[in-house]
Amino acid sequence: MSQMPKESSRAFNHRPTVAEVDLAALRFNVRALKSLVGPVQMMASIKANGYGHGLVEVARVIESEGVEALGVAYIEEAMELRRNGISRQILVFGGIPHEQIELYLTHDADVTASSVTKLEQIEAVAKRLGKRARAHLKIDTGFERIGVHYYSAQALFDAALKVEHVDIVGVYSHFADVNADDMTLTNLQLERFLQALEYYQARAKQPFVRHIASSAGLMVSKATHLDMVRPGLALYGIYPGRGYEGIVSLKPVLSLKSQVVFFKVVKKGAGVSYGHTWHAPEDTRVITIPIGYGDGYLRQFSNKASVIVRGQRCPIVGLICMDQLMVNIGKGEAYNADEVVLIGRQGDSVVTVEELATLIETTPHQILVSLNERIPRVYVDAECE
Repeated sequence: MSQMPKESSRAFNHRPTVAEVDLAALRFNVRALKSLVGPVQMMASIKANGYGHGLVEVARVIESEGVEALGVAYIEEAMELRRNGISRQILVFGGIPHEQIELYLTHDADVTASSVTKLEQIEAVAKRLGKRARAHLKIDTGFERIGVHYYSAQALFDAALKVEHVDIVGVYSHFADVNADDMTLTNLQLERFLQALEYYQARAKQPFVRHIASSAGLMVSKATHLDMVRPGLALYGIYPGRGYEGIVSLKPVLSLKSQVVFFKVVKKGAGVSYGHTWHAPEDTRVITIPIGYGDGYLRQFSNKASVIVRGQRCPIVGLICMDQLMVNIGKGEAYNADEVVLIGRQGDSVVTVEELATLIETTPHQILVSLNERIPRVYVDAECE
């Protein structure tokens, strides 16, 4: 397979620890989701370094698959994409400081207009620069983050009808909680969104797209698709919850791998790592792996998570250190430079992102985006062999 080390991780490219990103799997997931939503447009969420997979590399694959738009959290992410030749339309989801508005226009990024004041500021900057801005209006239907409340959205819509230097290309909202077993809140938010939109749809001067559905939303109900969907987690082969596997087939994109760098026999009763939170119940073999919470492999996994060594799942023991962790292989064998899989598959054994998230009662998103730049990304692409 072809391998392309991530440019920004060059200083660490010789580390035995790598995050392997399967671009063929990413393509598979994009195509699967496009097939699921049919003619509806797609905005791929690639914020937070492409959910830890690599912002630019992920964007290139998604752009090549004909996805209509990209979504990021900050203007700085959009600027990085433009510097690397990404030409797809980009929406920045986050709130904007007034002084950053000019950056949106100079880098051809869509801005979220989350209030009347913000929209007026965008209009003023566009007028001053002699440019046209592109904006998506944000309606809060029950998240209480940014955006005007659905019940007071008319003022924002009226302001949108008056601007002369801003093209309103979209109106959107965001689900607070999509639960396949209880769609009450999801349906309520969708209803609020559509009711608020009626006023603007009857008066809008130009076409615009309506969007509200992220990965979970687009999977559980076709009614949420509207004109555009915004998959994030599903692009990377991670299901947004239990019960979603039967809706669409996805392939995990990221594997986290390292190597054995030390082997020792720990005597019965001896404690391992800081604080001796684990003691050997008998004489046992323990190996050391060069990855820790300094890499974003979370300390909360201590004495909970397992890794795969020689096809066998083995538990992490003792507190995970900043740069290293220890694994109990019992009576098993392991040698320096043996591969260790922390996320992914080796033989018949597998450790999933979902499993790790469940262990520490968090979301798969946190597991992925915590993996930082100290871990080099290595890109493999079976389709390009």
